[in-house]
Order: sequence, then structure tokens, then C-alpha cells
Amino acid sequence: MNQEYIQSQPWSIIEEGFDPDLVKSSESLFSIGNGAMGQRANFEESYSGPTFQGSYIGGVYYPDKTRVGWWKNGYPEYFAKVLNAPNWIGIDVEINGEPLDLYTCKKVTNFRRELNMKEGWYRRSFQAVLQNGVEVAVQSTRFLHLEQDEIGVIAYQVTPLNTSVTITFTPYLDAGITNEDSNWDDPFWNIENVHTENAFGCIVSETLKTHYGVGTFMEHQLFLDENPMTVPWKVHQTATTIRHSHSLSVAKNQSVTLHKFGGYVTTLHHAKEDLVKAARKSVAEALKLGYQSLLKSQAEAWETIWTKADIVIDGDVKAQQGIRFNIFQLNQTYLGKDARLNIGPKGFTGEKYGGSTYWDTEAYCLPFYMATKGPNVARTLLEYRYRHLPKAIENAEKLGYTHGAALYPMVTMNGEESHNEWEITFEEIHRNGAIAFAIYNYERFTGDTTYIPEMGLEVLIAIARFWKQRFQFSEPKQQYVMLGVTGPNEYENNVNNNWYTNYIAKWCLEYASEMIQRTQEEDPEAFKKVVSRSNISSEEVTEWTSVASQVYLPYSEANQVFLQQDGFLDKELKPVSALAAKERPINQHWSWDRILRSPYIKQADVLQGFYFFEDHFTEEVLARHFDFYEPLTVHESSLSPCVHSIQAARLGRMEQAYQFYLRTSRLDLDDYNREVEEGCHITSMAGTWMSIVEGFGGMRVKEGTLHFEPRIPEQWSSYSFKINFREHILKMTVSHESTTLYQEGPASLSVFVNEKKCTLLPHTTFEC
Repeated sequence: MNQEYIQSQPWSIIEEGFDPDLVKSSESLFSIGNGAMGQRANFEESYSGPTFQGSYIGGVYYPDKTRVGWWKNGYPEYFAKVLNAPNWIGIDVEINGEPLDLYTCKKVTNFRRELNMKEGWYRRSFQAVLQNGVEVAVQSTRFLHLEQDEIGVIAYQVTPLNTSVTITFTPYLDAGITNEDSNWDDPFWNIENVHTENAFGCIVSETLKTHYGVGTFMEHQLFLDENPMTVPWKVHQTATTIRHSHSLSVAKNQSVTLHKFGGYVTTLHHAKEDLVKAARKSVAEALKLGYQSLLKSQAEAWETIWTKADIVIDGDVKAQQGIRFNIFQLNQTYLGKDARLNIGPKGFTGEKYGGSTYWDTEAYCLPFYMATKGPNVARTLLEYRYRHLPKAIENAEKLGYTHGAALYPMVTMNGEESHNEWEITFEEIHRNGAIAFAIYNYERFTGDTTYIPEMGLEVLIAIARFWKQRFQFSEPKQQYVMLGVTGPNEYENNVNNNWYTNYIAKWCLEYASEMIQRTQEEDPEAFKKVVSRSNISSEEVTEWTSVASQVYLPYSEANQVFLQQDGFLDKELKPVSALAAKERPINQHWSWDRILRSPYIKQADVLQGFYFFEDHFTEEVLARHFDFYEPLTVHESSLSPCVHSIQAARLGRMEQAYQFYLRTSRLDLDDYNREVEEGCHITSMAGTWMSIVEGFGGMRVKEGTLHFEPRIPEQWSSYSFKINFREHILKMTVSHESTTLYQEGPASLSVFVNEKKCTLLPHTTFEC
């Protein structure tokens, strides 16, 4: 049974009623971020119940030594981990000498959390009766500012309800923190300076091994019934903490409010010796603007984002809430401001997956950022991989590949492989293909032909060299085969001739060859530079095309489908519907041995290839493969439902497409996989956007022109979305009766709707 306690609201995530068993799940769901930093929705005041404390800084990581039973040649030396950063949000509250702690209170009523996605803030309120009988009302509002992205703000208000009291506020910084997922319980931080003065405090820490300097800072103000107070703060300082405390008498029904400004300055942007100075400057600017002004500008910044990125669904509040939650979290995680950053599968909501970059970025996230933010942000994501090309070549060299072949890492922070499972790290090599496909997809959508000669061609050459060496010729088959791989379906390891891997590798060889020829013809000067850097020759390219023309692709004549891998038909092909509910998800109930021998598919594998290369196959062929593989798919990867939703929509199976959409959009809100307390599935949230735009909207780019085949679930009255396409902002609205298009751009734009050409004039609505 799914965990359904979040209220359905179009613009907010709301929880009502305090349940200690849901605290860790809500800490994930109500997480906030601003692209530079983020934090789980931990309570500011003390909480002695089960909790998962987490604050994270983009780009700051630690190479935690890999923990394995034995070492193998080529094994990654470390697993990169986003670090649980020093905690700046803490505010201890004592009332008549007793700590406010919801876990120990006699009674908690009117508990409510709200994550306001429209304006970008998180609020929590409740009434509580402490063990000493004092009843208080508390409200806390928190946000991480999008524009001044080193700053976070908290407004924490306490009102005694049944008596006059003495309240002691103790805002603090705590640098003595650890990661829950540490492999060896090593310390990750070295604390170098603890500095405090008046209401300002700053702790300078440095990560061990990677040597990132971080200044964690705070400053605070007190208000009594909204009137500012000038108060002396008592300082309590240890080697790892700064605590400021002040006690004041508060009459019954009076409200006292603490404004706390805090955050991080790092050596990513400042010299280490200037961190305290930079912290002072950042907090001084925030204090000058004040809480209300910062809250207002936060709402304005989010309004700008929503103007381009919002998807509106009428008639289905759960579906509407789901897509906005996904869009909101994607923008909290990555805004494209810093080319050194990327998109971790958990974003700033938890530690799982190490906060590192996976193939998810290229396969799922790139389309969202291209269409909602424009080509510059998308190009920045591609440049991230170009800058890591030398490391990708090193990764391949460690495995014995030569001549500039590149194997991009499964998991990385700096381009170096840092994943710690052999069958994934060195067998799930299809991620090379996703990176090449992203280059193709970027040019197809944006029309920007400059990236390939400037950067992309070198990446394509290095990837093609890897595939050429990874294939081997089979004498019995008289074709090139690929042995010992793991496809996207990680419930099969070390298989031979995974169809998806073979197909995308074949495509990469062909695409790299085409781009070499095109660059040579269209930009000879750029081509000379590429030849100089990569030493590519026509003879080598001929070898690629020869291999590509002889790639073995396993196929079943009896079933008329490509086989996921050579031995797939040796399995007992019992559909997922035959499994008992108590055995689901199987990754939490079955042994790994049983999973590997089963026919069950974690996520789209063959169908992933049909998603990327849809135009290579007819709709009839897609239907046959969908009907064969989807019944065997358990969708226990967050990346799976969106692909199936898009394909079901293309096949006109709208109820199935709708159910897959709900699953991908509400994967975390309804906790389908019963793991949301570990963090949200950020990268798959881009797939939710794809489910609507590419699935229901049927958006494709063909020969530089937008094509749409709009469909609408019967549960919806209408839906609309916007696309930023080559300097045109296009809005499509689909109802059961009609489809309308409206475009903002410098000139007319021709698109196709259901294969009919429509010419859209600027600022004019066109009904199809």
C-alpha cells in the first residue's frame, strides 16, 4: 500500500497532523534548495525522535574509500559522496527551562507543514503542550534564496497560549556532523576556525582529501510582537559549535520571533582566507534587505521560472500537484548557473547515490532544461562532459583500452569513476551511448551546430573508439558481439549481447562517422583542430563503419522481437501480474540470486532503445515489443514509468499512459517504492515532464521542425505547457474539443499538428 498522506493541492505540498513515523519521509518531501545548496526539512528546534539530518552544498564532496570484500584491478578507489554539511538551521527553544521537543511533548495539535511551490518557501506550524504544562503555538517559515544563493532565511515565532513564560532562544551552528552513509565512519571535515562576534557567527571547515573550504555562518534578530529588540547574546562556543542564547519574558498571547539568516560561503567562489569576510558581506546584504523583502524577491524569482516552465492540468488535482512538485524540485536542484555542477539522482534531498552525476542527466534531464530554460543551460550540461573527457580516457586506460578511447563514469563528481559495484561500474557501459545521444538530441532540438565542431566531436570520437575496442568478432556468428555487460535493466548482470547496448553502440559508431564527415566538409578549420587533438584518420573511421555494419542484434523469430540479451528466452517468462503483492517490490523481498535468474525487468531496456530511436521503428513494431516486455517490467527504477507512459501514449493506450504518468509524477509523494525517507528521485522527475510533453503532447523534432500529436487522458479537462524552441516560446493547450497554439517570438513559426502544417504568427492564438 502506498504512503498517501500528502493533501492534494495544485500549488502546495501539505501535511496535517503530527506522526513521528512520517517525519523522515516528510523531511525528504519538504526539502528546499536553490541550485547551490539544499537541505532536508529537519526541525529547527531539538527533536529526539527518529530523524535524518541533512544539509548539502553543490560541488562539495568527499572521496569515501570504497568498501569491498576484495580488490580487483581497475576497481575505483573511492565512492564520491555529497557531504552532510555543517548545520546552520538549528534553533534550540526552552520555555520555562524545558526544551521544546515534539517527540516528548504531552500533546501536539494543529500540526501543519506546507511547501509552497509557487513562491518557494517551506512553513511549519503547530500547537504543543510541554511536559511542564505550558501550551505554545509555533510557526516557522524557511527558504533558500534563489538569487542570493549563499543565503537562507528562517522566521521562527513562538506564542505562549495559557500563561506568561520565559523563553530562551539559542540559535546555533554545528560543524560536528557526519554522513549516515559513511563506509568506514571516517571524519569528513576538519574544523579550522570558530569565529563569533555579537549576533554573527562563522565556522570555517575544510573537507579532508578534497580540501574544499566552507564557511558556515549565521546572524539573527529578535522581534516582540513585530517590534525589533536590541538584545545581548550570550555566547557558548566549543571546538565544533557556536551557540548564542537570549532569554526574555513573554506575556500570554504575545509573540516573539527570531529571524535567522544563515548559509554557506565556499572556496568554489572565494579565497579560503576570505571566507569569514565573504560570510559577513553575504549576511550584511541579507540583513539590509530584511526578511520580508527577501521573501518577496524569492516569490518573484519563482514567478519567472514558472512563467516558462509551468504545466497546467485542469480537472485532476493529484496530477497537477505531481507535475508541479517535479518541476519545482528540478529547479531547486539545478539552475545552470555554475558549469561545475550537475544533477544528482537525489539532488539536495538525501545522501543516496552520493549526490553524483549519472547517465540520468543526458538521458532524462537534458530535454527538460532545453525546453524550459533554453540552449545555454543545456549546452552547459554538455560542456560538463567535455571538460571530463581526459578523465573518461583515463578511466578506459585503467581497463586496458588504448588510443584515446573513453569510458565515461557511471558515477562521478570530477570525471573519475567512483561507483563501487563492479557489475554496474564496468559492465553498465551503455552510459557512453546516452552521452553521445545527448549531443545529437541537443543539436536536433536547438539547431545549434556549433557545439559539435567546438567540443562534441572529440567526445564522439573517444566514445566511438571505446565501442570499436569493446566489440569482438564472433567466428560462429560472423558478426561483432559484446560480452559481459549490464543493460539498463540492472536485474540482469554480466549478460551477452544486451540489445540496447549493442544497438546504441552501433548507432554511436555511425553517428560519430557522420559528424566527422560533416565537420570536415562544413568547417575545415575546426576539423583540423580536432584532428590535431585526437589524431583521427579516415582509415580509423572506415573501421568503425565496418564494425557497425556487422553488429549482432539478438532477435527471436518466434516472438518477432529483439531479445533483451542472448539468454532471455531461457527464463520462465511469468508476467509481473502473477506475483503476489507481498513480494513487491522484489528488490526488498528477494535474494539477488533469485532476481538475476528471474525474467523481471527493473526499468525500460529494449524499450529504452525504442524511446531514443523511435523513428527507426514502426508503430506496429513498437506495439509488439511493448506488449512483450512491459508485462515483465516491475518498474522498480524511478526512470521506468515515464518511458512507458510516453510509449503507451504513442500507441493510443491512454489509460495505461495515464497510470504510468501518475506513478512517475507521484513516485515520491505517494512513496510507491517505500523509500522516500532516503530522499526524492530528482532526475526521474524530468521524465514526468517528458510524459506530458512528449507523451500526451506528442512533441517531436523532425528535420528541424516541431511536430505534435496531442492526446488527452479522459481524467483531464485540459492541459497546457510551454516550449522554448529556437527563440520562440510556444504554448500548447489541449482539451477534448480542440488544440490551440500560441507563440511568442521574433517571427512566424511553422509546426505540424497531427501531420498538418500550421503557421503561427507572433502573439497570435491558432486553433488546430
